[in-house]
Order: sequence, then structure tokens, then C-alpha cells
Amino acid sequence: MMRIVEWNCGMAFRKKATKVLALNPDLLIVPECECLDRLESAHSMPQPRHKIWIGDNRSKGIGIFSYSELRITLHEVHDPAFRYVVPIKVSGNRRFNLLAIWAMNDQNDQRRRYIGQVWLAIRRYQKLLDDSVVIAGDFNWNQIWDSGADLHGNLGQTVEFLQSKGIASLYHTFFAEAFGQESRPTLYMHRKRSRPYHVDYCFASTGFVHQVQSIEVGDYADWRESSDHMPITASFDI
Repeated sequence: MMRIVEWNCGMAFRKKATKVLALNPDLLIVPECECLDRLESAHSMPQPRHKIWIGDNRSKGIGIFSYSELRITLHEVHDPAFRYVVPIKVSGNRRFNLLAIWAMNDQNDQRRRYIGQVWLAIRRYQKLLDDSVVIAGDFNWNQIWDSGADLHGNLGQTVEFLQSKGIASLYHTFFAEAFGQESRPTLYMHRKRSRPYHVDYCFASTGFVHQVQSIEVGDYADWRESSDHMPITASFDI
């Protein structure tokens, strides 16, 4: 069994880590995660075996953690121009590439905001997609917003490009749901039940798709006090 969990924690991860670690992740991707020295000083928090953090703001970056024998190292092709699309080598009893994502707004280039920067980043890192790969994170976007959005690329184009590489969304494959018609939201905007959206994704290459045992999305009642995002968990029969 291997479990990959992605959760935008809404900052102050050290105060919330125990809750998400109850999901027993082998790999954990945490957008809006505080810097490592703050986590290391939190003695009540179970510490990961391996960790990577990228960020400009010590209170709000992206953390990638291994709580298993899997080792994670920043890939040598990492391009700082894509600050929060982080290429990682995963090694150990399973070897694959990981793209950990926290899609941001971009005040300097509005066409590069959110899914626009994801589109550019996967084109930049497309050679990594030819090997076994997992792409997981907060894309901050749903396909319902594609229409009329002036971006470098939208979600529909991103999904189509990934499909051409044999990479599929685990959620949409497992539940047989269409993009833009998701029944399980990963975001309740401003923590309001009346504003649900699915904006967090886990894509993976064919080998992973065939090994999926379950896909779980956290419930609003269980997570709303901790974040406006719900965790998404992919379990693989490995």
C-alpha cells in the first residue's frame, strides 16, 4: 500500500499536522505550509523522515514530506521561475517523478495566474512526464472557469496535454466524473458550504492509475475548522 495525500492547510501547519497525519500518508504535499524550522520546533508534531520546503514567505510556502521509506530530493531541473511547481525525485521501494503544485495568482502577468502557470510549468517539465509521474496539488482552478479566461493555458488544455502523455486524473477516473461536474468539493470558498469547488487534483501515469485502490476527499464537517480546503488521498495497491 502507498498513500499520497495533498492538503492546502491554510497556514500554521504545525498546529494541524496531527489531523492530516491520521490519514497515514507515505507522501504528503502541503500548500500554504510554513517553513521547516517552525515545524522542527513543534515537538508535538510527528516529524517526517524526508522533507522539502519552497517559499518566499516563511509562513506560507509549499511543503513536501515523506513519512515512509520513500526518499524525496529536489530534481536538478527545478526552475525557480516556476516557484511553486516543484519537481521532485522519489526513490526507495518505488521510483517516480513528482510535481508538487500550489498554483498562485500572478500580479505581473495575469495570463500566468493559477492554471495558466500550471500549463506553462508542465510544458517546461514535459520530459519528466515521459517517466512514471505523479502530479498533485492545489491548482486553484476548476474547468467551469475556463470559458472566457485569458490565460496561457486552461484546465481543459492541461488535461488534454496530460492525456496525450498517458497521464490521467485519479479522482475523475476512479469516480467516472467529468471535469467541472465533480460531486466531491476540495474547496469551500471562505469556508462557506454554499460555495463548493473542486480545485485540488492528483494526476498520475498509467501504471499508477491501474494500481489505485481508493480515492478519498475530506468531508466539510471534519475539516472546515482547519482549512477551506479538503484533503485528497490516493491509495495504491503496491
